[in-house]
Amino acid sequence: MSHEQRILKLIASDELRMRALRAAKSLDLPDWLIAAGFVRNLVWSNVFGKDAPLNDIDIIYHCISDTSEERDSLLERQLYAIEPELPWSVKNQARMHLKNGDAPYANTLEAMAYWPEKQTAIGVMLDSNEDLVLRHSFDLDLQFNGRIDHNPARSVDVFKARVASKGWLQSWPALQVKTHSSASNRPR
Repeated sequence: MSHEQRILKLIASDELRMRALRAAKSLDLPDWLIAAGFVRNLVWSNVFGKDAPLNDIDIIYHCISDTSEERDSLLERQLYAIEPELPWSVKNQARMHLKNGDAPYANTLEAMAYWPEKQTAIGVMLDSNEDLVLRHSFDLDLQFNGRIDHNPARSVDVFKARVASKGWLQSWPALQVKTHSSASNRPR
């Protein structure tokens, strides 16, 4: 079984994640994914044999016609009306380059390629046939290597601060931290 098949099987067998995906799909957003810990934490829980709570559900999308934070807040309220107990977070990646000091991102995949950790740059969605679709900015082998790898597109200081603040080493004590990367592992 490929890494992609393994991840999709984990997601498909997780009732909570499937409910979240159905709710997100109902918004009919352009170029959307549920990303970051939604996928990464599920893989790590499988790799390390230790579950961790789903702290938030990060929906990302890319829409240049309305980049307002108010739209994201409205979308979050719509999601809370559908699934009120889930921890929703919605961010239009068409404006996030401003916060990060980058050139505008062409799409969600490019936006994820600039996130501080390589394993975080992964997302999933339901297509029009209700099939799971996995998108990722880095090789899927990284999801199963037992590490959190620094993405050289962001500073090491940002990476280290996130590792400290997210509590990943408390949730998965065997997780290794890698702060140096070769040029060949830059965003694709």
